[in-house]
Amino acid sequence: MSIKKQFLKSKPVCKVTFTVPAEEAKNVAVVGTFNDWNGEATPLKKLKNGSFKGTVDLEAGNSYEFRYIVDGEYVNEEQADNYAWSDFAGADNSVLSL
Repeated sequence: MSIKKQFLKSKPVCKVTFTVPAEEAKNVAVVGTFNDWNGEATPLKKLKNGSFKGTVDLEAGNSYEFRYIVDGEYVNEEQADNYAWSDFAGADNSVLSL
């Protein structure tokens, strides 16, 4: 798994690209505070190499909690900037700091 951040010079936005290697998976999405934890809002596209990839424009200067949903299972990002406990999930969420 990986996260790539590209800050735009023209506006306070960061293009964040999420990549999840999940060759056996059928569906992967990223959910978090930036899309109200909606699993249908940000699906990742399956590439020929078997990984899933997607880009989201997020406002710079903020932190966002997120997780991946891989075939219905919640998964954290290994390269997250931090982790935050969620009483709702009963587990840690990945944190992205921009």
